[in-house]
Amino acid sequence: MEEKKVRVRFAPSPTGGLHLGGVRTVLYNYLFARQHQGTFIVRIEDTDQTRFVDGAEQYIFDCLEWCGMVPDESPVHGGAFGPYRQSERKADYRQYAEKLVKDGHAYYAFDTPEELEKMRNDFKTAENPSPQYDGHTRMQMKNSLTLEPTEVESLLAAGTRHVIRIKMPSDETISFTDMIHEEVSFESGLVDDKVLLKADGMPTYHLAVVVDDHAMQITHAFRGEEWLSSAPVHILLWKYLFGIEHMPKWAHLPLIMGPGGKLSKRDGAKYGFPVFAMNWTDPKTNELTEGFKERGFLPEAFINLLAVLGWNDGSEQELFSLEELVEKFSLERVHKAGAKFDFEKAKWFNHEWIKKLPVSRYSNTVKSILAADGINITDEVYLNKVLELVKDRCSLLTDFTQQSAYFFRAPETLDEAAVKPKWNEDKADFFSVFIDRLAAIREWEFSEIENQFKLLAAEKNIKPGELQLPMRIMLVGGKFGPAVFEIAAIIGKEETIARIRKALIIFNA
Repeated sequence: MEEKKVRVRFAPSPTGGLHLGGVRTVLYNYLFARQHQGTFIVRIEDTDQTRFVDGAEQYIFDCLEWCGMVPDESPVHGGAFGPYRQSERKADYRQYAEKLVKDGHAYYAFDTPEELEKMRNDFKTAENPSPQYDGHTRMQMKNSLTLEPTEVESLLAAGTRHVIRIKMPSDETISFTDMIHEEVSFESGLVDDKVLLKADGMPTYHLAVVVDDHAMQITHAFRGEEWLSSAPVHILLWKYLFGIEHMPKWAHLPLIMGPGGKLSKRDGAKYGFPVFAMNWTDPKTNELTEGFKERGFLPEAFINLLAVLGWNDGSEQELFSLEELVEKFSLERVHKAGAKFDFEKAKWFNHEWIKKLPVSRYSNTVKSILAADGINITDEVYLNKVLELVKDRCSLLTDFTQQSAYFFRAPETLDEAAVKPKWNEDKADFFSVFIDRLAAIREWEFSEIENQFKLLAAEKNIKPGELQLPMRIMLVGGKFGPAVFEIAAIIGKEETIARIRKALIIFNA
C-alpha cells in the first residue's frame, strides 16, 4: 500500500499567550514534517467563543514567524483544505454529531445547569466525590435515552437548548499504539459521556479534532500528554465516523515540568523566568507577561533549548541548528517522562548561540535595545565591532546594554569604592602624565596604547596591574568589560583622554 504523504498540524486555541509547551509541540510537528518532506498545518481551534481573546490568533503567527517555523497551510497562508478556523466550519460538525445520534453512538441531552448540579450532589458518595455524566448516571437524566421519542422530537422542534453527548460503551477495552508511550489501553466504562456538540451549535474539542483531522487528511497528530485521557473518546469517534484505519498515528508528548510540577504561568511569575515565547498582554486585564523574545533570547537558542526538553539524539551534542534538528530528530528518542525546565540552562544555550552566530544576525535587535536606553546608533560598522568584542560576556541580548553602553557614551557614575581605598599621589601623577603620552600617540592602536602604559609604569616604578583597574573604572565605570586597552582603542583618543581627566577630578577629590 502506498505510504500517505505526511501531514501534521498544530491546533492552538486563540485564548492567550503561546506557552513553552505549545511551541515545543509546534517544533516537533515542524521537524517531523520537514524530515518527511511533508506538510505543516496550523489550524485555529476557536470553537469556544467564550474564551476567545482578541489579538491572540495574530500573536500565535507572530511567535511562529519569530521562531522560524512558518506553516505551509493556515488561515494566513491558505491551502486546499480550508477553512483553517473551526468557527468557519460550524455547519460541518452538526451533521457528524447527528449521524452519531442516528447510529446510536450519541444522544441529545436537555439537562439544565441546575439539573446537572443536582446530579452531582445527589450521586456524590465517599467513593465517588465528583460524579460525572456517564453510564452510571445517564439513565437518571433528561436525555433522548430516557425520554419518549415524541417528547424528544417536540423539544427539538421547540428549539429547546440541548447538547449532544457521546454514549460511551459500558465494557469495552479501547487500545491504541502511541508513538511515544507504545501500547495504551482504557476501560470504556470509566470514561464519561463527553459533550460533542454544545448548546450554541459549536463542537467541543473532542468532535472537532476528529472531524477536522479527517477532513485535512492529517497523518500524524502530536499533542501534549494531558490529552491522553481523552484518547478513548477520540478513538471511538474515529471508529464510528470514518473507520479506525483512517485515524492518524498519535504521539502524546511529555509535559514540561517547572519547580513545582507542570510548568505554569504562575511559575514564571514566582521564579522570575518567562514561560511564553513572546510578550503577551491580556487585553481584558492589561496584564503583561514577559516572553523569551523580549527577555533577550535568540530564536535559534529558544528552538534549541525546546528541542532538548524531552529529546536527545544519543550523542554529547547540545547545540543544534534548526537544520540539524530536522536531520537528527526522531520520535523514538523522545522521553516518556516529563522534562524539567531549567532557566539557567536556557540562558546557557542563549549565551552559546550569541557567541556562535555572526553579530550581524542580531545587531538590529541590539540596536533597538540600546535605543530604548537612549543610545541611538548611526555607525553600523562601529556597532558590530563593539558587539564582536563583548558578545562572549552576554547571556541575553539585553545584557549588551550594560556590556557595551560605555562604548557609545561616557559612564554617568564611576565605581569610586573600587579605586579610592588604594588611590594615592603616585597613581594620580601616573595618569596625569599618561594623558600627555596618549595625546602624543600618532597611530591609535591597542598595542601602542598598552606599550605607552607599560613604559610609563616602569618609569614610575608602579606595577601595571595596580593601574589597570583604575583605568578600567575611568573608561567603563565599573569592574567589567574586555581588555582595557582594547576599549581605549575603540572609543578613540579624545574620548579616552576626556574620561581619564574627568575621573582624576573625582578620584583626587
